[in-house]
Amino acid sequence: MSYFDWSEITGLFSYYNLLLLLQGLGITLALSAFGCLIGFLAGFVLAVTINTKAAILSPLRGVVHVYFFIFRRIPFLVTLFLVFFISQYSGLRFSTFTVALISVCIIAAAYLGEIIRSGLESVHHNQWEAAVTLNFSYLQTLRYVIIPQSLTVVIPPTFSFFVMYIKDTTLASQIGVMELTSASKILSDKGYSATLVYAVVLMLYFIVSYPLSRLGKRLERKIATARHH
Repeated sequence: MSYFDWSEITGLFSYYNLLLLLQGLGITLALSAFGCLIGFLAGFVLAVTINTKAAILSPLRGVVHVYFFIFRRIPFLVTLFLVFFISQYSGLRFSTFTVALISVCIIAAAYLGEIIRSGLESVHHNQWEAAVTLNFSYLQTLRYVIIPQSLTVVIPPTFSFFVMYIKDTTLASQIGVMELTSASKILSDKGYSATLVYAVVLMLYFIVSYPLSRLGKRLERKIATARHH
């Protein structure tokens, strides 16, 4: 259609269509939030592993470096299909949502782990030496000295990555996950104007992404101000 009529607009915003869109948005947010949260925790552990100087962990540090190098360069869609086919051929047969979640976690751990590693290394080595002088353990040094000072380096790219992945989860529709893009395709296939449907989807992505990006900027300024006082 070259124009929108009111019957089409009101039909698109019917109860069941809105429920479908909100369900898709919920799955999109769940994939992004849980995937990035788990990825952040895993990335933190991996970053700390790289940061340690213990000789016994040297082989593990090498493995982590390779992991960061590979999965920061593999497209999300390739990782998605890789996990999907491994799941199928191994007999585990995870649900499509679980496959997508595992894929997000794998990529997020690599990206966020590298971000956290950079943050930890941005703290001057004199801070580490001062903590050793005060008889702090390694974990105490991280908790009370290093992590607070690294937040200004870690938070901005972490929020940017999270916002980016809210958009990238659209690729999960390729294996049948009913996220926001899949929901919009169903509505388009039902005969609603694709322009109208995807305009609504665009607005939903904007409503979610913009406040998060603003929150990231606000936290960055707040932490930077606190450090200078």
